[in-house]
Amino acid sequence: MTTAIYAPDTDRLQPKAAGHAVSVGALLSIIEWLSGDECHALDEAGLVSGLGRRLQALGLPVDRLTLHLMTLHPEFIGRTIAWAPGEPVEIHDREHGARVAISNTPLRKVMETREPLVVDTGESVHGRWQHIDVFADRGLMQLVIAPLCNVDGPVSAAVFGTRRPGGFTASERQVIERILPALRNTSELRILRQVELSLLDTYIGPLTASRILAGRIRRDEIESMEAALLLCDLRGFTELSNRLPGSTVLGLLNAYFDRIVPAITREGGEVLKFMGDAVLAFFPGYDAVHSCGAALASARAILEEIDHFQYEGIGVKAGIALHYGEVSYGNVGSGRRLDFTLIGGDVNLVSRIQTACSELGEALLMSEPFREEAGAGDVVSVGAHRLKGFADPVELFTIVR
Repeated sequence: MTTAIYAPDTDRLQPKAAGHAVSVGALLSIIEWLSGDECHALDEAGLVSGLGRRLQALGLPVDRLTLHLMTLHPEFIGRTIAWAPGEPVEIHDREHGARVAISNTPLRKVMETREPLVVDTGESVHGRWQHIDVFADRGLMQLVIAPLCNVDGPVSAAVFGTRRPGGFTASERQVIERILPALRNTSELRILRQVELSLLDTYIGPLTASRILAGRIRRDEIESMEAALLLCDLRGFTELSNRLPGSTVLGLLNAYFDRIVPAITREGGEVLKFMGDAVLAFFPGYDAVHSCGAALASARAILEEIDHFQYEGIGVKAGIALHYGEVSYGNVGSGRRLDFTLIGGDVNLVSRIQTACSELGEALLMSEPFREEAGAGDVVSVGAHRLKGFADPVELFTIVR
């Protein structure tokens, strides 16, 4: 049976399992906790476990408490945080395909209608929630499902589950309803924070995101830093773009970047930007030897990935340039439209080295400063070469493969 939450208007709430009335003061203490600084400083696990324990202290038979927070993320549709007495808090990031898995459940109905429900099967709810692992095999007899929606957009939800036969009483459901506005507000803050972080991380990278969130957003806030630079460019991309349908080119690029980017981030590098078919990444030079070693390890991994890369029968080749030097890191742009980027002569040099990869037929080239710091034993010189914009020839090196 599925019914709407009923909320009688009374100043004394009587959870039957507790055998005593819940005072308005006790209820307000939970609401104040949800609205206060202590709660706002907690992570999602602390929020759910703290709320679950407080509801139990009021006498509510809460055996499962879950938050289903919807978000904006290229990989995940949302996050589920699940608490049960005496157990570690579970956190599950849901991929976009999970929307299909919950499509026929009461949880999905609440998210679509924005109306609360009480789901009472009279027996274990396992059969109705076979795709939602946080409810399975727990002997839950009733679920109170409440939407958490303060703004337009994806609707989140909270679920309060009990094993008690007959489920929650009307008075217990009223206690739950009374705390929902405060729970909605604190959940909304976490959703906005998560969206803010995930979108910034996705589009500009975690290091740059942290600087922006710290308030470093003005054009004159430029930092000089040493860094290992990696520029990887897909060869023959113009020919591929002219020959293949746009959808195929886009699919190939995404599959290609799926191989390239993890090889960079695994070693501590940050992708600064995608430039068509090219990737510019940097490894901050807090320790030059470590930064260059990490960048070289990334380059080796990229070459290995490219050797085995196929997309719909199409193989690709790439050129990788490596350099170590000083860059200016910060905001560049005009007025209200800015870009957080790297500029400087060393950025120009790594770009010219990348061009030389194609001209010399090398898959990887590095500068002398990079070679000195990386200290690899399988590096050989390919001679000094004139690079556009640089007066003196630049000696370049490659690795023996």
